[in-house]
Amino acid sequence: MNKAVANTVIYHNPRCSKLRQTLELMSGMGIQPIVIEYLKTPPDTQTLKSILSQLNISARELLRTQESEYAELGLANKTLSEDELIQAMTTHPILIERPIVIAGERVAIGRPPERVLEILKP
Repeated sequence: MNKAVANTVIYHNPRCSKLRQTLELMSGMGIQPIVIEYLKTPPDTQTLKSILSQLNISARELLRTQESEYAELGLANKTLSEDELIQAMTTHPILIERPIVIAGERVAIGRPPERVLEILKP
């Protein structure tokens, strides 16, 4: 097993079907990731910034817009800064798109779950 696969982390919500499918894919590859239930232990600001950088996307692109918190917090407001959006996600982790899989220096969002295969292959 290569080093990246050996250090695999998944931000997990047991109620999410995409997360369960992603875990099944990983298990089928013999990968037992470190599982972080991100609703209980959300990523901090620095971790979220690192994930965004590795994904090469903006904070807005990682937001789950269908969650009620998105509307309640007025996150559709296009004038909000990256830092304000990141703060919203660290305070309300339900807003973070999932699943996020980190394998060494590589990161993928498992939507669809098969997308994580790109970062798990040696």
